[in-house]
Amino acid sequence: MATAKTSTSNASSTSGQAETEADNKTQADHSNVDKSAQAEELIRKHSYAAAGVGLIPIPWVDFIGLTAIQLKMLNELSKTYEVEFSEERGKAIIGSLVSGFLPVAIAQPVASFIKAIPLIGQTTGAVTMSILGGATTYAIGRVFNQHFASGGTFLDLDPAKVKAYFKEQFDVGRKVTAEAKKAEK
Repeated sequence: MATAKTSTSNASSTSGQAETEADNKTQADHSNVDKSAQAEELIRKHSYAAAGVGLIPIPWVDFIGLTAIQLKMLNELSKTYEVEFSEERGKAIIGSLVSGFLPVAIAQPVASFIKAIPLIGQTTGAVTMSILGGATTYAIGRVFNQHFASGGTFLDLDPAKVKAYFKEQFDVGRKVTAEAKKAEK
C-alpha cells in the first residue's frame, strides 16, 4: 500500500513540475515578445530622431548628434534586454558596421560636409544626411535587437558576421525613413 501512495505522489509531483516548466516557458515567451515589441518601438523612435538630426544645417554637428542618438538607442536596448551597456564597445561596433558598409561610411561625412555649400549644399546635404542617418540607426538597432534577443552581449557581437543583415536592414531603414519623410509633408 505504501508503494502505491509513493508512486501516486511521484506521478503527481512530476505532473506538477511539468506544468510549472510549461508555465515558465510561456512566461519567458511572453517576456521575449514584450521585449521585442519594446525594442522595435525604441528603434523606430531613435531612427526618426536620427533623421531629424540629419536636417541640422551645420556641418559635423549632425554627425556628432547622430552618434549620440545611436549610442542612446543601444543603451536603452541593453536595458530592455538586461545586457550590460558598454559605450566604448558600442562606438567600436557602430564604427565597424558602418565602415564595413563603404557607401554609407563615405556618404555620411560627405553629406554633412556638403552642407557648407550655401543653399544647394544645405538642402542636398540635409536630405541625404537625414535619410542616411535614419536608415543607419534603424539597421544598427535591428542588428542589436536580433543579437540581444538571442542572448548576446556587447562583448560577443562580431560585426563581420552581421554585415549582410546590417545591409539588408539598412535598405529597409532607408525605405522606412523615406516613407516617414513623405508622410511628414
